[in-house]
Amino acid sequence: MKIFDEIIKINTTKRCEMIDITDQVQQVLNKSNTKQGTVTIYCPHTTAAVTINENADPSVTHDILLTLEQLIPHHRTGYRHSEGNSDAHVKSSLVGCSKTVLIKDGRLILGTWQGIYLCEFDGPRSRSVIVRITEQ
Repeated sequence: MKIFDEIIKINTTKRCEMIDITDQVQQVLNKSNTKQGTVTIYCPHTTAAVTINENADPSVTHDILLTLEQLIPHHRTGYRHSEGNSDAHVKSSLVGCSKTVLIKDGRLILGTWQGIYLCEFDGPRSRSVIVRITEQ
C-alpha cells in the first residue's frame, strides 16, 4: 500500500464561505500517479469543515450557508465561548472535518455536479487541508 500526503493552503476572504477545492485535490492526485485507491480530504481546524456538494450552480452554496446561518446564528443568546465564534464550532461539527473519495483510472470518482468544498465558518483566515491518497 502506497500513501501520498500533501497540504493545500487556502486563504479565505469572508466569515462564512464555501471554496471549491476539487481541482486542487485532483492536482495532488495527479502528482501521486495513483490510478486506483482512495483520497481523504481532512480539515484540521475547529471552525472550518469539508463537504461534497453541487459545484455547477453557485446558488447551492449560498443556500447551504444561508440555512446554516438560520439554524445556527452567529450571535445567539446563551453562547458561553468567549471568542465569539461558537456558531462556527457548531457548524464545523455538523458538516464534518473530512471526506473520502474513491479513485479510478487516476480520477476522483465524483458525480456529474459534485465538487469538494472547504467550508469556512470563522474567516477570513489562512487554512490548511490535508490530502492523503492511499493506493490500492
